[in-house]
Amino acid sequence: MSSHVHHHPAEPPAVGGGIIGWIEDRPIPRERLDRRLADLRDGPLSAALPVPGSSEDRQLARWLTQVILTEALCETTARALGLAPVEGSPSGPAPLDRVAAVELGSINAAAYHGSPWVRALFEHVTAATEIPSEWRTHASPERSPKHVVRHGLFADRTSAKQAGPDDLEPLGAVELDSLPAAIAEAIKHRPNGTLAGPVKDTLGWHLAIAVPATDPSVDHPAAPSSHGQGATPTPEQGISPSPGSADSPRHHGATALPADRLLEAARRRAFARRLDELRAEKVTLVPGLEHPGDPRQPDNNHKH
Repeated sequence: MSSHVHHHPAEPPAVGGGIIGWIEDRPIPRERLDRRLADLRDGPLSAALPVPGSSEDRQLARWLTQVILTEALCETTARALGLAPVEGSPSGPAPLDRVAAVELGSINAAAYHGSPWVRALFEHVTAATEIPSEWRTHASPERSPKHVVRHGLFADRTSAKQAGPDDLEPLGAVELDSLPAAIAEAIKHRPNGTLAGPVKDTLGWHLAIAVPATDPSVDHPAAPSSHGQGATPTPEQGISPSPGSADSPRHHGATALPADRLLEAARRRAFARRLDELRAEKVTLVPGLEHPGDPRQPDNNHKH
């Protein structure tokens, strides 16, 4: 998803040295950016930060500016809607996993994690979001037989190709038509108990392994042998989730439903699109603090 902040067509207000941008007519002070940079420089990741004054350092400042403006945009919008901030636990909100962060975009993901107002607007904007029909297979009139499935969703093809059965999450016994269409079709064209994928759709790169749930001789998906054929499953290769995992019965009942994951992905897409619309309407940037990927700024190394 794009997280570029768009320039207003009108000429921006006169730039002051203490301003990083405007939300409508409200200036956002440079002090917020300076404080955020200082916190990073004084933090545990300071050794990994770019050299001060370098091109990479200027890009970091631009990226942080977009995060700060996104937080301010969401706070202004949420307050106008009468929303209450959505706080996390005492230790902070639950971190987004890698795929969720990719779906939101790095700027939106950082703002979501850092601001209760971003989370409040997310809940409001996505409350009525539904799973797009193209993300689902078309179920047949009769219920299809269930398969015991392990599934993984990866941000890139390389990660998916390097993964194996132990890297996949257990879904339990599900109908293949309840899975994203791309991986459901891939499973149908692979022998039982062998890896299917990786295949790509708008969610990312899918990898899965499945066996019919009605097969009395197999309780769990088998690990593939070096020749890609099924092998005798072991308890470690089975589908039983660990007690504290997100797929344990304590969290989701018997199994974690794929539809839940599709809905969360749809919500993230809807929120990212709405943020792009709000940025175009309400955000004005100052010269020198454009988006890191803006081709008009001299330090741009954003490749497509």
